Amino acid sequence: MADARVIHEGDETLDGKSNRRVLASNVDIADSALSQAKGLMFQSTLPEEYALVLEVGGDSLLPIPRGPPRHFVHMLFVRTALDVLWVVEDEVTKKARMYPWRSMKMGKADRIIELSAGAADGVEPGDAVYIETAAGERLDAH
Repeated sequence: MADARVIHEGDETLDGKSNRRVLASNVDIADSALSQAKGLMFQSTLPEEYALVLEVGGDSLLPIPRGPPRHFVHMLFVRTALDVLWVVEDEVTKKARMYPWRSMKMGKADRIIELSAGAADGVEPGDAVYIETAAGERLDAH
């Protein structure tokens, strides 16, 4: 998506200021089944400040457990290390550094954000991470 950013808001600093920073300013949104299935497979490098945002949806169809379903991320055919964030309603539920060909993780999410390894340093579960348009508006998860 042109002119969008991935924003991280951690805990306030000791002087009460917001701890807000841009994790990525070059954002692609994967909102179709095909684009999500492909993800970052076959990529050996990523552009600077790049993020792939997978809009994986909301509530589970099963009555138990309630809330967002768990989503599986694998690194088969991905040729570069990634930081992956599982996000529910703009709150990080899980963060993982994942490595080419050998990492597999699962977490609850309505949005998954894949970044270059190191881009999510300092992001912790419970922090706010969201997509912001050029106009400064938050982009809601689908």
